[in-house]
Amino acid sequence: MKMDEIRKLTDEEIKTKITESQEELFNLRLSKAQGNLEKPSRINELRKLVARMKTVLRERELSEEGK
Repeated sequence: MKMDEIRKLTDEEIKTKITESQEELFNLRLSKAQGNLEKPSRINELRKLVARMKTVLRERELSEEGK
């Protein structure tokens, strides 16, 4: 998911996607610890996706404060 796609989402949709991504990330880390992880690069993808979504939320929060 790219930044412009994330920016089109509402705050609630972003928060929902963050929660889902964090749950998937937890499950992937658990699989990694058990030695069953098929696609290790997915962990980095999810970490970056969560960071992007949190960045967009923070940008919106700061723009509201500035008004």
